[in-house]
Amino acid sequence: MKHGSGGAPAAQATTAEGLAEVDWKGCVVAVVGGDRREQEIARLAAATGATVRAFGFPWPEGGIEGVVHAASAAEALAGARFALFPIPGISPGGALFAPSAPAPIVPDRAMLAAMAMPAHIILGWADANLKGHCEALGITLHEYEWDQDLMLLRGPAIIEGLLKVVIENTSITIHKANVAVVGQGSIGFLLARYMVALGAVTHVAARNPVQRAAAYAAGAQVHRLEELPALAPGLDMVFSTVPSRVVGRDVLERLPKHALVADLAAPPGGVDFDAARELGLKTVWARGLGSRAPVTVGASQWSGIRPRIERILRERT
Repeated sequence: MKHGSGGAPAAQATTAEGLAEVDWKGCVVAVVGGDRREQEIARLAAATGATVRAFGFPWPEGGIEGVVHAASAAEALAGARFALFPIPGISPGGALFAPSAPAPIVPDRAMLAAMAMPAHIILGWADANLKGHCEALGITLHEYEWDQDLMLLRGPAIIEGLLKVVIENTSITIHKANVAVVGQGSIGFLLARYMVALGAVTHVAARNPVQRAAAYAAGAQVHRLEELPALAPGLDMVFSTVPSRVVGRDVLERLPKHALVADLAAPPGGVDFDAARELGLKTVWARGLGSRAPVTVGASQWSGIRPRIERILRERT
C-alpha cells in the first residue's frame, strides 16, 4: 500500500458510489463488428486510458482518438482481455452483426484462443457455437441484449429508426392506421406508446396479462397472441418484437396485400419471412435501428459496458 510522507496510508480515489477507482492502463479492449455506434463505444473506451483495437465497423475519416484500427478481427482480439461485440447479435451462420465489414466476421476458436486469459466477451447475445468456444477456452460471456435498463436507454433511437422505415415503406399515414405490436417487452412497450401518441389505432398482442393490462391503460386495444389470425385482416402494419416465431403463415396469409410487416427482434426473429415473401407481403427485418442515433446509443451502451468491465477489474485486484 502506498503511504504519504507522514507514514499514513494514502487515500484511495473513489467514485461517487464509494467504489475504488479503476486503473484502466494496461487493459486491452477489442471492439469487433457493429456499426457507427461502435465508433462511440471505442472512443469512450479509449478515453479511460485503456488500449483499444477495433475492426469491423465503419472507420471514420481521421480515425478515432486513442483507438488502433486493426487489419482484421484476429489482430484486434489477439492479446485482448475484453472483447466488445455488437448488440444486434449473431446471424444463423455465426457471423457478428457487421454490415460494413469486407467479409463476414465469425469468431472461431483459434481467433478467440489468442485473447489474454482469463478473457471476457461482452455482447448482446451469443449463439451455441460461440458459447461452446468460450466454454472450451474458459472465456466468460456477458450477454446484455435483454437488460431492461439498457434497452430502455436506446429504445427511443430504435423507435425513431422504425418510424423512418415505416414512412419509407408505406403509402398511408401512421395516424389512423391499424397497427399491431406483438410482444410487450421493453421495445414493444415503447413502440405501443409511440403508436398511440401518433394517433394509430393500436393493437397489442402479448402473452402476459399484466403487460396487456399496462398496454390497455396506455390506450391500446389488447389481445392474446392466439387472437392474431382473427385480427390480421384489418391491419395495415404488424410489428413483431418477440425473438421466437409468433407471426406465422396463419397470420400472414390473412393480412391485406398492402400491409407492412416489420420484425424488430433478434435472430431468429418472430416473423416467418419465407411465408411472407411467398405471399407477396412487404417485410422488413429491422435490425440495428439504434444506429439512427449512433452517438446517443453508443454512449448508452457504454454506460452498461463500462461498469461490467470495472467490476471485473476490481475483482482481479
